[in-house]
Amino acid sequence: MLKIILFCSSGSSTSMLIGKIEEAAKARGIEVVVDAYPEAQMEKYVEEADVVLLGPQVKFILPKAKKICSEKGVPVDVINPVVYGMMDGEKVLDQALSMANK
Repeated sequence: MLKIILFCSSGSSTSMLIGKIEEAAKARGIEVVVDAYPEAQMEKYVEEADVVLLGPQVKFILPKAKKICSEKGVPVDVINPVVYGMMDGEKVLDQALSMANK
């Protein structure tokens, strides 16, 4: 099972993306757990994650996120703004799987 945590500014649009990622994973027979939290809570939740993805609206925190996540051995990246805007759960899932398999 892959635990994906999304961090964003408030969580409203990211919550919609969670459902799309879960649908994509279910269609492929992949077990995932996807949660979303405000970026201010990253240090609290990062240890629970296999992969951390940032919403494009908080891409400015990537340097901070890399520091926090690297200390825990968790890969982190920013979701492409176009993919995020289209709520493309397939592509976000692909990104998370790619990061987890490195």
